[in-house]
This record gives sequence, structure tokens and C-alpha cells, in this order.
Amino acid sequence: MSEPNCLVANDWVCGEYLRTRSQELTDATVQHLGITVVSVVIGLLIAFPLALFARRRRAFAGAVLGLTTVLYSVPSLAMFSLLLPVFGLSASLVVTGLVLYSLTILVRNILAGLEAVPDDAREAARGMGYGSWRLLWEVELPLSLPALFAGVRIATVSTVAMTTVGAIVDYGGLGGLIMSGLQTDFKAQVLTASVLCVLLAVAADLLLLGLQRWLTPWTRIRTARAAFAPTPEVTEAAG
Repeated sequence: MSEPNCLVANDWVCGEYLRTRSQELTDATVQHLGITVVSVVIGLLIAFPLALFARRRRAFAGAVLGLTTVLYSVPSLAMFSLLLPVFGLSASLVVTGLVLYSLTILVRNILAGLEAVPDDAREAARGMGYGSWRLLWEVELPLSLPALFAGVRIATVSTVAMTTVGAIVDYGGLGGLIMSGLQTDFKAQVLTASVLCVLLAVAADLLLLGLQRWLTPWTRIRTARAAFAPTPEVTEAAG
């Protein structure tokens, strides 16, 4: 007697599901990835000038940070409902909501990175004749990359997770498979889509971490020097 098909048995782990639904999984993953990338990129393009504005106009810094925090605190279903009359049932609705959620993370990390730039570096650049914009792009921005990338990584991982909510308007990528699987008690679909969502978040985080390390080689040198620097106990013993 042959073993029952895992799809018929409705098993959580089912290779047959992967084989027969591979195109469906691929399409959902591509949509999920596309929505995530577009949302984070647009969020970064908006957050950067907002952070610069808040840094140069200290009187408005509290208002900018407060507004982005309020947007982040709005529940996702309420946010999508508020945006629905403007964008309708479309991918733009999901992307706009995700962009608004990413702003509080990105703006705060960009500001933190710019504030962490040593004053000595700024003074040295000004002494060499750097103007404000050249100082920003050639000195402050490169030195603030670790904090900026930390914000991008957090925003990306959270966006991967929140994209699933877009399933309520049929633009949730893997979230659509999770929702339909829950509604029909399709265990293999729920588990597979959930695992792919987690893998997507981990892969994106590792990719951004690798890009950060490639763009900031001086941080690796600093870490290596700190690792091989003698400890106070060793110094005292040598003395």
C-alpha cells in the first residue's frame, strides 16, 4: 500500500507542495522583495533630507521626530484604511504605508550618525577649505555610514515583516499565501511562506551588513587594532 500524499494528508512539511507550487512561491517572493526594496529606498530618499532639515533647524527637530514617531505608532490596518481613499486597492497603498513606518527608524539613525562625527574631523575639513555641502558628502556622510546602515537594516527587516499585512489588499507577497493558507488550514503553505519570509529578512540583513563592511573598511581596521591592543593587566605586567 502506497504512502498517502503529503498534500492529501495536509502535512506541515511537504515536498510535493514545493514541487507543484514553485511558480506561485516564486511570484509571491518576487512581489514581497519588490515591495520591500521600493519602500526602503523611497523611505531613505525622504528620511535623508528630513534628517538634514532637523539637524540644521534645531527648532523643528522635535516636530520632525515627533511626527515620524506618531506615524510609526499608528496600527497598520488603520494606516492602510486612512490611505485607501487616496491610493485605492493597489501596491502604492502598501508601499506608502511602509514608507511612513520606516521614517522614524531612518531619520533617527541618520541624525545619530551625523551627530557622532568627531568635531576634530569637521574642523580639519573646514581648515582645508571644505564648504558645507562638500563637508557633508565627503566627511560627515562617510563617517556616519555605520549608524545609517544600522537604520537601513532595521527598517528593511521590519519592512519584510510588515509587507505581509498588505495581503489584506492582495499586495502582501508571501503574506497573501500565509493568509490564504490560514483561511483554508493549508499547513504546508503557511509554513513554507512563513519560512521564506524569515529567510528573506535574514538574507537582506546579511547582504546589507556585507555592503556596510565593504563601504566602511576603516571600521574593520579599528576593530582589529582594538582586538590586538594590550590590556591594562598586560601593560602592568610588562612594566
